[in-house]
Amino acid sequence: MESTRLQKIARLVQKELSEIFRLETAKMGGVLVSVSSVRVSPDLSIARVHLSIFPSERAQELISNINANEKRIRYDLAQRVRHQMRKCPELTFFIDDSLDYIEHIDSLLHPEQ
Repeated sequence: MESTRLQKIARLVQKELSEIFRLETAKMGGVLVSVSSVRVSPDLSIARVHLSIFPSERAQELISNINANEKRIRYDLAQRVRHQMRKCPELTFFIDDSLDYIEHIDSLLHPEQ
């Protein structure tokens, strides 16, 4: 069970990362990256970030690019939250494929569509 403090920090990180990705993907055109969830470790040292990427065909390419630029993204995040948090957590990014999974289950349940 997460404490209220961890939930507030996770929401803050999610909101700021969403804004960072919105600004970066606006330059690319045709790509949408949204932060679906953030889990922060109890000691606030690691944040697991789940990203939903559209179009899903480019998800692997984009997640590897995001992981390669993790240091810069963490720096941008630290600049945005420097007044709320003393130390910015290390970020690890994962693909959130729950929408693809839901679509697959739906296609199995309704094959006539």
